[in-house]
Amino acid sequence: MPRHLARTDQSSKFSFWALAAFLLILWMAGGASRADALGQTVVRFSAWVIVICAVLFLPEFKWRKVQAPLMIFGAAALLVAIQLIPLPPSLWTAFPGRELLKTAASVIGEEQPWRPLSISPAATFNALSALIVPGLVLVLTAGLTRVHHWRLVTLLLCLTLAGALLGLLQFSGAQFDHPLINDMPRMISANFANRNHYALSLAIGCLLALVWAFEGEEVRWKVVLGFGVVVLFALMILATGSRMGMLTGLIGVALGLIIVRRRLGREFRRLPRKFAVASAVVTVALVAGAVLLSISLDRAASIDRILALDARDDLRAGATPIVINMIGQYFPVGAGFGTFDPAFRISEPDSFLRPAYFNHAHNDWLEIVLDGGLLGLILIAAALIWFIRRSLAVWKWRDETGSKLGQLGSAIIFLIMLASIGDYPARTPMIMAVVALSAAWLARNGRNLQQEGGGPRY
Repeated sequence: MPRHLARTDQSSKFSFWALAAFLLILWMAGGASRADALGQTVVRFSAWVIVICAVLFLPEFKWRKVQAPLMIFGAAALLVAIQLIPLPPSLWTAFPGRELLKTAASVIGEEQPWRPLSISPAATFNALSALIVPGLVLVLTAGLTRVHHWRLVTLLLCLTLAGALLGLLQFSGAQFDHPLINDMPRMISANFANRNHYALSLAIGCLLALVWAFEGEEVRWKVVLGFGVVVLFALMILATGSRMGMLTGLIGVALGLIIVRRRLGREFRRLPRKFAVASAVVTVALVAGAVLLSISLDRAASIDRILALDARDDLRAGATPIVINMIGQYFPVGAGFGTFDPAFRISEPDSFLRPAYFNHAHNDWLEIVLDGGLLGLILIAAALIWFIRRSLAVWKWRDETGSKLGQLGSAIIFLIMLASIGDYPARTPMIMAVVALSAAWLARNGRNLQQEGGGPRY
């Protein structure tokens, strides 16, 4: 074997096993976004260990395969790092929203010190530290072959299924305290601290199950298993009580069926007409029956919460005008990434005070603009432009083999973007890693992906 091919093979194997191990760690410890969760220490320590191993043992880094996501990631990391650079008093005191910090030095009779742009440097440093997760995933993904990519799809599906079974145990009444995340008692959230994040992972699982079921040569047994898994995920989404989870779940199933529509059509055409029609009717009836049974037995908490929804009592809806006003207070420089909690405490009106803890804007689009100011807004715009252009490219390409992974990546990112309107899923290490992996799938050229290795893909 030529030396460069041996290097490529070694690089691909190392990247796959390192990434697989990291995803397992993320499943166990990466379900919380809070800085004080013990799982954050486990995840970041593991990430740096893998980084050191990659520096020592990874023969090459094929960065061009993930060039665009890597550039967006680099710009995000640079923006967060800039907010930690100490600035002279004459500069930082001129920034909007720093009046309280200026007053603090005056009250104690001290000269104004040098301060970074962030109003809470410790919180911003934590945000910078969290970026090791997507950075590592992008580095490891760059060296993977087509075979390894499809094995990762299978691994992600298995991890989601394990999460569904864990949630099923909680649903049955088995309560346990996860030592690595700040989970809520009596809430069905499995390996996540938040039921909305857990429901999103199940919605992504619906996508993965459908695409996995129709990939490969022999798919009939996989189709039966895949649709069964989708039904399980759908029922668990209903049990979580997540309204956004219901929406992303429905869209996830629809997008999954669109991705596999050609293969699905071919498989149905192979069956006798009567049997094909009967199979479709039975499948729809079973899914509808399972959902209706869940509702009738009062097990569909998501639907119960929709029927009981009152916008006046919704904490997140009431906070949105406050967050928009805060953006104006700190624009154009922003408050600093990760600083929403102290920034909100400063601006929170007395009428909004209540026992509930409001740690995020529950709209990540608004929170990024609040944290990053004008540069954060530009970064969002650049990332959206790239996402739309690449998505149009992969959804237009007719060849299934090369485009399916790109379409899967596009669909997963879309679900996470949609969920971010009412929550902050991408701030959890597990979802963060899924975003990076999906971006790598979306970035890869389909024709090149076809040429990368052979053999079975599952």
